[in-house]
Amino acid sequence: MTSLFTPAEVRTAVELLASRPLIRLVTEIDDNGAIPPRRLAATLPDLPRHQQRRATEAARAHGLVWTAPGTGLELTEPGSELADLYDAAARWARRHAYPTPVCEFSSRIRHVLDLLTPSLVAQDADGSSWPSGARLLSAEAVADLGRVRALLIQWLADNPQVTRISEPEPVA
Repeated sequence: MTSLFTPAEVRTAVELLASRPLIRLVTEIDDNGAIPPRRLAATLPDLPRHQQRRATEAARAHGLVWTAPGTGLELTEPGSELADLYDAAARWARRHAYPTPVCEFSSRIRHVLDLLTPSLVAQDADGSSWPSGARLLSAEAVADLGRVRALLIQWLADNPQVTRISEPEPVA
């Protein structure tokens, strides 16, 4: 067995990437362009202000967004690639009615990431370290999921900052 990522790295990355507020922020900017200054609350009215703030802080800290002078909050290249990964995961989930035929976009992404999590920690020599939930899927669904998994592994490899466990802020 070869190790792809440590369990702690995977847990840290999936916790961040599967966050509904982060998914909403990244996909909103990807779909509709930059969020003008002081328009975050109006743009994401379904999220409480503290979730908007945390999502924005986390996205900035991990290099997913930046504030462009004159336009507002924009995606960086890693943020744009994450939006593409989210779209691929959601398309797979819709195509294969996972977890259910009708499901919210961010829930679909969370479920796909949760399904892929065990396969990110270790890989058998033949690459078949799939989670038990994947055994219930059709051969076509597993093959399609393999493509989403490859995108996720590549994105995580290109963006190791999301797998790092944050050190707690010192208390003054």
